[in-house]
Amino acid sequence: MQETSLYAPVKRFLESLEFTVKGEIGNCDIVAVRDGEPPVLVICELKLQFNLELVLQGVDRAAACDEVWLAARMSARGKGREHDRRFRALCRRLGFGLLAVSGKGEVELLLSPAALAPRRDPKRRSRLMEEHRRRRGDPVVGGGSRAPIMTAYRQDALACAAAMTDGPKRPRDLKTISPRAASILLDNVYGWFARAERGVYALTEGGHAALQRWPQVAHDQG
Repeated sequence: MQETSLYAPVKRFLESLEFTVKGEIGNCDIVAVRDGEPPVLVICELKLQFNLELVLQGVDRAAACDEVWLAARMSARGKGREHDRRFRALCRRLGFGLLAVSGKGEVELLLSPAALAPRRDPKRRSRLMEEHRRRRGDPVVGGGSRAPIMTAYRQDALACAAAMTDGPKRPRDLKTISPRAASILLDNVYGWFARAERGVYALTEGGHAALQRWPQVAHDQG
């Protein structure tokens, strides 16, 4: 069993609270945003069981968001940390929300997040909000760490690559696909593009391979 198995039920729970939920943004398992003035930014971390490492992750994330939620699998025999009053008291003092996910995918609210006022990290919060805004759809299941993350930048690069399958392009030809097409081609972070001539770029073998690896993503962005 993997942490990614918790993603779908926790996502459904947060969506029921009118959040827009996306996985794996800025090393956070889940980033959720609810529209408003100002918008509410939530970070939720996933673990197979409630433990100190999960709490420490929450502490690390607290400065970058408005609410921290911790979610883990409900212990089969009811002897897990989620039933420990000391553990709940610690999370309550930190202002964290707790969610327990049953084997059937049902989510139980153990503790609602408190409206505390921890020290904020505006730059980090801004980066999360911007990535959440730019990312098209929700292409990554939260809780995973092995596969490359489908960031908004990677989505834009795939869209540019998909548009170049019929031949080389100039950056200005791709502006309608991505406003940052010029920097994507010039920086060539993934090695998908090669300069064919002055101001003109073509796909490399790596670019064609990327389109085969993520065909649906490239199609959706194109």
